[in-house]
Amino acid sequence: MKLLDTLSDLVRIKSVNPAYEEGSSEAELVAYVERFCRDRGIETRLQEVLPGRSNLIARLPGRRADRRLLFEAHADTVSTKGMSIPPFEPTISGGRLYGRGSCDTKGAMAALLHAAASIRKDPANPSEVWIVVAVDEEHAFRGALKAVEGVRAAGAVILEPTDLRVVIASKGCLRWRIRTRGTAAHSSRPELGRNAIADMARVILALEEDAARLTRSVDPWVGSPTLSIGVIEGGVQVNMVPESCSILVDRRLIPGEEIPEVMAATARLLASTGLPVTMDPPTLEDPPMRTPPDSAVAAAASNSLRKLGLNPEPKGVPYGSDASKFSRAGIPSVIVGPGSIDQAHTAAEFVPCDQVEQAFEFYRTMMRDFE
Repeated sequence: MKLLDTLSDLVRIKSVNPAYEEGSSEAELVAYVERFCRDRGIETRLQEVLPGRSNLIARLPGRRADRRLLFEAHADTVSTKGMSIPPFEPTISGGRLYGRGSCDTKGAMAALLHAAASIRKDPANPSEVWIVVAVDEEHAFRGALKAVEGVRAAGAVILEPTDLRVVIASKGCLRWRIRTRGTAAHSSRPELGRNAIADMARVILALEEDAARLTRSVDPWVGSPTLSIGVIEGGVQVNMVPESCSILVDRRLIPGEEIPEVMAATARLLASTGLPVTMDPPTLEDPPMRTPPDSAVAAAASNSLRKLGLNPEPKGVPYGSDASKFSRAGIPSVIVGPGSIDQAHTAAEFVPCDQVEQAFEFYRTMMRDFE
C-alpha cells in the first residue's frame, strides 16, 4: 500500500475529538491502525483510556529492550466547523494533500506506520520500538497521560507538524476561570447593587499589566510567557446590575515555570485588587518541556535529519503537545513531523506530500540508528 493511499484512508476516517462533536470518537481510526499493524505482523495491544476510547500500542522488537525508543501520534482531530473544503474527502492538488487531520497529525502517522512496516520486513533496529496512537490530545491529553503510566524508554519522538525540524522545547499551557461576584439591582438604581462586570474590568486591567511584565522573562528556545483572556461572560439583561461575571484565562508557561507557582502568583495579584474575586481550579494543566540538545534522542533526531539532507538544528515552539507528558514522566522527548503548525486546525488544512515521504525516511532512519 502506498504511503499517500494510507494517509488518504486516515483522513477519510472521522476522528473528531468527542469534546468538540458529540458522538464522534477515535475508535474507527484506532481500529484501522490495529488492522494495518496486524496485517504486517506487528504486535499490538489496546489500552483503555475512557469507555470506548483506547490507545493502541504497537511493538517492534530490537536487540536492546532496555533502550526502548517510543513514537507517539494522536488519533483525534479538532472540529470541522468553518472548514472551506470537504473535511473527510482527501484531495491532492499542487503537491499537497488536503483534509481535516492531514497536517495534525495523520500525515506523520501514515509515515510512521509505513516506516514500522518497512522495519518489520527487514528487522535491523538495535533498540526496541514502541508506537503509541493516543486519544484525546486535542482536548485534555488523557491518552498520553495513560500511555506514560509505568513506561520506561530511552527517548520519545512525538509526531506533530514541525516542518521536519527537531523541536526540543515547547511552552506549557494553563487554563482556568476567574469570577467576580456582585449584587443584583435594578439598573435605575445602580447604587443599590455591585456591578460584577465593572469589577471584572478592573481585574482584566490588573491581568493585562501583569502580562506586560511577563514579557521581561525570555527563554532562548520558546520566548516569553503569555497571558490571554479568551472568553468573558456576565449579566442577565441590560436593565439589571450584574451580580456575576467570569473570564477564561489562557496562560502559556516557559521552561522553568511551575504550575502551582503561577497559580499562587495570580491569586496574590487578584487579592491585591481588593475586589470580590475568586479562581476556579484549572481545567487544563500542561507543563512546559525542554530536552537537552545533546540528549540521546535529540542528537539521534538531528543526525537522522542530517543524513537525509534536512535541517538538523533544534528549535523551540510556542505550542504544547503530548511531548510534555512523556518528558515529565522521565522520558527525554522531541517533536518531529511533516507539515507546518500554521496549517493545523485551519479551514483548508493540508500537508505537503513530499514532507510526508521525507518523514517516512526520517522515522525509518531513527528506528534503525537509535541505540
